[in-house]
Amino acid sequence: MSAATNNRSTWGPKAPAPKEGVLRSTVRALLVPRRAIPIALVVVPLTIIQDAYSREAFAVPIALLMCGSFLLVGPSLWRALFPLDRPIAAGALTRVVVYAGVGAAVVLGVGRGLPGLAGAGTTFMTTEPSLAVCMALFWVGGWGLARDIDLELHLRRARARAEALAREADHAQLFALKSHLDPHFLFNTLNAIAEWCRADGAVAERAILQLSSMLRTMMTGISATTWPIEREIELVDALFALHAIRDPSLFTVERSVPDPLPDIEVPPMVLLPLVENAMKHGPLARNKGAVVFAITTSGDEVLVELSNPGAYKGPREGGSGLPIVQRRLALAYGRAASFTIEGDGDRTRASVRLPRAARGSLPPRSSR
Repeated sequence: MSAATNNRSTWGPKAPAPKEGVLRSTVRALLVPRRAIPIALVVVPLTIIQDAYSREAFAVPIALLMCGSFLLVGPSLWRALFPLDRPIAAGALTRVVVYAGVGAAVVLGVGRGLPGLAGAGTTFMTTEPSLAVCMALFWVGGWGLARDIDLELHLRRARARAEALAREADHAQLFALKSHLDPHFLFNTLNAIAEWCRADGAVAERAILQLSSMLRTMMTGISATTWPIEREIELVDALFALHAIRDPSLFTVERSVPDPLPDIEVPPMVLLPLVENAMKHGPLARNKGAVVFAITTSGDEVLVELSNPGAYKGPREGGSGLPIVQRRLALAYGRAASFTIEGDGDRTRASVRLPRAARGSLPPRSSR
């Protein structure tokens, strides 16, 4: 039997792409037409009024500098101090004070400090009432733009994740059918049925019906998240039966299954790769002996064991069937389930431990 050991395999996410800086992403977002046009409709009239009601030569540059500093500093600072993925309550007062202080410093520095250094007098936007209004606009406008930008980015990422999950679900459904039925076994069975059609029509008919029933059950399982363990056992028995039709003398099955079966649900076709590997590296590899399939219950656990003739030779490079079993159990049960495969003299034994949860109530996944 191949592929999976007691050692844990790790399937981690890819390293995330470097994040774009807050300032750069803010500027990019402000240039989007749905924001840039309203901003221009405010900045242009404000600059015209500043020029019309001011006598200083620096009136227009001061207006543009004040508007530009607000657009660059206000939303960027709020996004840096209050990112969406950080709880607002954590150090909120300190961050609010920092935001308010920087806003006051920017407005007063550009509105009073720079004109004073340049020897310019008071303009329409640098009077005390105007500076108070500008400061309020900095605080409120910076917050509003920052929230709008962050919520848009959050929505875009959520949609991208949803689309990625949808694509992954479609891929998983197709992959499930490919990974849970050995194509060589399927092709060999179809070739055998073709031979039986000429030699023994009754056997061929029985094999076609058995294969059809098995594939119909598998298609049902692909679209389900879980199903009762008795459906899983039916699929296991069908696979044994198909092998037996091909060559009745090839092997025997020692089956020990409680009646009634435990009232639990399992991920569909999670045991099928175990049976395929047991047959492939046991009877089909000309190893003599019985294939043992047993289910026992103990307390809050259900133990599924599958033993086949043939010494365990360790994981096979490139094998994917049994790592898939590990991964599906981890996704469905977290640490509540386990899978092991080991040698037992001249035999190989695979064991799956499942929590004995009530039907329809798989335990929540543990954090990993």
